[in-house]
Amino acid sequence: MLPGICDALERAGITTPFAIQEMTLSVALMGTDLIGQARTGTGKTLAFGIPVLQRSIAPTDPAYADRPQGKPQALIVAPTRELALQVSSDLTLASADLGLRVLTIYGGVSYDIQLDALAEGVDIVVGTPGRLIDLADRRALDLSHVHAVVLDEADEMLDLGFLPDVEKLLSKTPETRQTMLFSATMPSAIVALARRHLRHPMNIRAESSYENATVPATAQFIYQAHDLDKTEIIGRVLQAEDAGKIIVFTRTKRQAQRVADDLEERGFKTSPLHGDMQQAARERALTKFREDKLQVLVCTDVAARGIDVRGVTHVINYTCPEDDKTYVHRIGRTGRAGASGIAITFVDWADLHRWKMINKALDLPFDEPVETYSTSEHLFHDQGIAPGTKGRIVPEKPAERAPREDRGDRGERSERAPRNRSRTRTRSGSAAETGETGPSETESPAASETGDQPAGEGSGPSRNRRRRRRRSGGSGGGADAGSSSDGQAPASA
Repeated sequence: MLPGICDALERAGITTPFAIQEMTLSVALMGTDLIGQARTGTGKTLAFGIPVLQRSIAPTDPAYADRPQGKPQALIVAPTRELALQVSSDLTLASADLGLRVLTIYGGVSYDIQLDALAEGVDIVVGTPGRLIDLADRRALDLSHVHAVVLDEADEMLDLGFLPDVEKLLSKTPETRQTMLFSATMPSAIVALARRHLRHPMNIRAESSYENATVPATAQFIYQAHDLDKTEIIGRVLQAEDAGKIIVFTRTKRQAQRVADDLEERGFKTSPLHGDMQQAARERALTKFREDKLQVLVCTDVAARGIDVRGVTHVINYTCPEDDKTYVHRIGRTGRAGASGIAITFVDWADLHRWKMINKALDLPFDEPVETYSTSEHLFHDQGIAPGTKGRIVPEKPAERAPREDRGDRGERSERAPRNRSRTRTRSGSAAETGETGPSETESPAASETGDQPAGEGSGPSRNRRRRRRRSGGSGGGADAGSSSDGQAPASA
């Protein structure tokens, strides 16, 4: 290994290689194609990153002037933006003393910055398939001089439907390139891809089988919980004695936003992370999470592969994962790089069958999840929660009361009604002797016609009074003879 890479890693506190790194480096440094299979969180990034950097020509090397200026020397393809950013960060750290330029390319941000960087020249390109193809089709990204291509998390690219894009990218690279494929699982489609594009690859597996793909240092708890009680349980787990940073996984983007808002309202520093957020907002959330400015990150599965943050003590599956692969990748966000972690999975009653399939595929001992509520004693015991702990750290907001002006309006209306009635009628229902020319304007015509009037008259007093008002208030022709001049019904009627 180059001294420059060793010195940079040592400054970052990385001195001892993991199993996948030990088994991979000697093969990859010779330029041999390889397939690396290891559980998530065991150091695959440096397993391919160190050979890529060491086999690239650094600007300090005299041979750098003889190669095509500004053209990428290596391409690394990742399925998600978060993973691309993480890989790029690790490569930048390891190449700090070499002067190699690393560029991250992904969608959701302006083309201009990436186009300008490519025009100035780069050495290592890390990106997601869609944006890489866009820039290659624009002839801004020239892949004809790369010596190495890395496909990271290939099984995730399969799940997201990126394999056709990966095939297209590989067709734009030289036949003589070195190809390295890394994946936690090896479905048949990935095996077929490797056969088509890798030349006599070395297959390196850091574990004996995929069934043991979960990290041994991660303690797993499976609880059968009610959906309305899950956030309360999470709030109590957040106050456990060993709780640090926590990642909560949900099935949908809307669910992620709702859970994040609920935890925020309960007083916990929380942010969502899902596809409906702008890329800049997603990056800010991850940065705050890494810098301990957030305690909880609520994510969808798309973000599961790209989060490599130190200090994640708990992963909580708010919803049961779709399958065993999703479960492995979710809980792989904790217990990374040799650290211990806790994985909690909530299983709804409707998801019991799905969980039993996951349990069987991974040979786990949780075939019957224990029914659990936020008040269950075993929850407090399992997670080290102090007795009496509640699921919030701020008081619950009181219910909003109606504005004063609304209550005043109602009071005025309730007071006006009896006054209007008292002007026109007595308590016995007969017409009041008030001297007024007619009923109040607020009284309905039906109410005025219920008083004592001559039977069989076709026109009511109110109609005659309106006619007299229109005729300047005189008695007016056509007035009903049965009506008195003051609008009151005759006493003898």
